[in-house]
Amino acid sequence: MALSIINIHVNVNATSTRFFDVLAANLTVADGTTILATAFLDDSGNAATTFPVVANGYYNFYINGVLQEGDSFTISATELTFNGVTGTITAGTPLVVEAVELVTQT
Repeated sequence: MALSIINIHVNVNATSTRFFDVLAANLTVADGTTILATAFLDDSGNAATTFPVVANGYYNFYINGVLQEGDSFTISATELTFNGVTGTITAGTPLVVEAVELVTQT
C-alpha cells in the first residue's frame, strides 16, 4: 500500500474573558469554600452576574498573580469553589478568573 498524506487544515480561535476581585477581608479557605461570581468585576469594570459556561476550553484561576492548580478549584456559572485546599487569603489580595473558550473552524 502506498503512503498517502492527508492535509487537514483546522483553525482554532480562542476567546478569553477575565473577572477580577480584590478581597475586602481575609478569606478562610476550606474544602468547599465558594466565592460568588457577583463578587467579581468583568474586563470593563462592570459587576459580573455570572461566569461564562465553557463547553470547549478551560478556566484559569490566579491568586495574587499566581496560577492555581486545575484540581484546586471548580467554576460554575454562579461561583468559584475551592477543592481540597485550606488556608487564609489575606485582605487586599487580587483574584482573577479567566474563561477561555476554543472554537474550531475547518
